[in-house]
Amino acid sequence: MKKLVLLIALLMSSLAEAQSPKEILYVGTYSTRGSEGIYVLEFDRASGSLKQLQTVSNAKSPSFLAIHPSGKYLYSVNEAAANSGGVSSYSIEPKTGKLTMMNQQSSHGRGPCHIAVDQTGKLAFVSNYGGGTFTVLPIQNDGTLGAATDTLKYEGKGAHPQRQDKPHIHSATVSPNNRFVYVCDLGTDKVYIYEFDKASGKVKPAATPYASVAPGSGPRHIAIHPTGKYLYLVEEINSSVATFAIDNKTGALTLLQDNVKTLPADFTGNNTSADIHTDPKGKFLYQSNRGYDGLAILSIANDGKVTLVGQQPTEGKTPRNFMIDPKGEYAFAANQDTDNIVVYKLDGKTGRLTPTGTQIKVPAPVCLKLFTVR
Repeated sequence: MKKLVLLIALLMSSLAEAQSPKEILYVGTYSTRGSEGIYVLEFDRASGSLKQLQTVSNAKSPSFLAIHPSGKYLYSVNEAAANSGGVSSYSIEPKTGKLTMMNQQSSHGRGPCHIAVDQTGKLAFVSNYGGGTFTVLPIQNDGTLGAATDTLKYEGKGAHPQRQDKPHIHSATVSPNNRFVYVCDLGTDKVYIYEFDKASGKVKPAATPYASVAPGSGPRHIAIHPTGKYLYLVEEINSSVATFAIDNKTGALTLLQDNVKTLPADFTGNNTSADIHTDPKGKFLYQSNRGYDGLAILSIANDGKVTLVGQQPTEGKTPRNFMIDPKGEYAFAANQDTDNIVVYKLDGKTGRLTPTGTQIKVPAPVCLKLFTVR
């Protein structure tokens, strides 16, 4: 009888282990200080620890990453590619999460810094900061990237003489209904709004073609509220955030708040804001600040408006990117200039972040994507 009970216990333990999902943290980096390319880390949710599984060789600064909605493929922009930048595709090994390079395409612009994939997995949207262009790449059935189907070149400048001497396309974010894409131009203080055709891979201006923020603000990245009703915009140059209401029928954005400060009132140093995310319940908004080197914590009211409520230092320098765990239990901050990724426990009631004590060294980390392998 004891042997039978032991056997059942062993079988149940093995079954639980087999069904336990493996969580992978993919890290995009800049090719400096010995970085090997893309780092593949395993995240242990129970302990909050990280361990390295793989590095994928890429010497052209595979900075920003995107995961295909099927979970089978990953894409990186190659920011340091000569002349025109590049974009790479990788297959994801189902059981381990490890990556294998598939192919590359031109981004049709210098300094590609952001990539997003539409919800059907048919199109990749690439933002070229240096070239001031926005490019659409089709995704083939096997996950590889096809040649560009559309490229837009921008004109104009903004109020800041050094940072806004010309257009700087910094990110593209797909609307919750997968009909529109919001394109941030740091150089002209505009968020462009496009409809896109999944079959042709073409974009066209929406009925309301853009939204503007205060001169010299510098639109960078976007977070959309879990309800799909509100859009939050990082204003890099002013270290602030703007809040918009979204019209899901037309894609139009209505400005509700602008230049909401994300730094402590007594901070007097140089700073630029970078990344932005909400928690899964839409109660809090987080924004990274480089210079102050912390994550701003803002509460979100029922009307979508935000109020600064706190700060959390990132225990390193230049937090270019961070991410909030989709389950709302953890946060991860990537400190570009101190080569460390820091893990925090997230309090869903207060929004506060508490360091877990877990850190891992990765050279020049600039993008984090968490993925569950089953």
